[in-house]
Amino acid sequence: MTAKFRSKNIADAVTALVLAAALGTAGVRAQQPGATPPPVAAPPPAATPAPPAGVPLPDDYVIGPEDVLAIVYWRDKDMTAEVAVRPDGKISLPLLNDVTAAGLTPSQLRDHLVEASKQYFEDPSVTVVVRQMNSRKVFITGEVNKPGPYPLIAPTTVLQLISIAGGLHEYADSKKILIVRNENGRPTSFAFNYKDVVSRKNLRQNILLKPGDTVIVP
Repeated sequence: MTAKFRSKNIADAVTALVLAAALGTAGVRAQQPGATPPPVAAPPPAATPAPPAGVPLPDDYVIGPEDVLAIVYWRDKDMTAEVAVRPDGKISLPLLNDVTAAGLTPSQLRDHLVEASKQYFEDPSVTVVVRQMNSRKVFITGEVNKPGPYPLIAPTTVLQLISIAGGLHEYADSKKILIVRNENGRPTSFAFNYKDVVSRKNLRQNILLKPGDTVIVP
């Protein structure tokens, strides 16, 4: 039995040597010039970063002081910034320094930034996102529960603003409410009779407010 056991071990050893030699020869052939290398999987394409979320904008929106903007340069993170529009209507960006933003739509500001950036970058790609819309405000003062400025984010009537401000005081003169507006550099005013509106009379006086309007409740 000892002889048979030794013969089996020798046969196994010879088989292992033959397999090792065959594998080694295949490896050498694979490394020889002209040999076709094994295919290498291509890395997955880089995902395009999603733009930051913005607020819904009215059709007539233009950028104003106190608005917060995200300026995204897609191929230059150092230029990307979130900035607030200063009281002078300008924003500050790397390289470009002070840029006028107030009075422009987001698309107009984007076009301006693209042109200004061409002296530093080839084919710049810029996105302007409005993160906060703080410039559009209306004001209500006088005999209401919560006078003060209110953001004009959505279409708002005089009656709606009075409701947002907590309603009228008990002794407010609800028949002589006044809306003061500046149009083309000239002040103008509109009368508002609260009792008529809530009783469905002369509903046309319940006008939509515009940014900068002031409602005065005597």
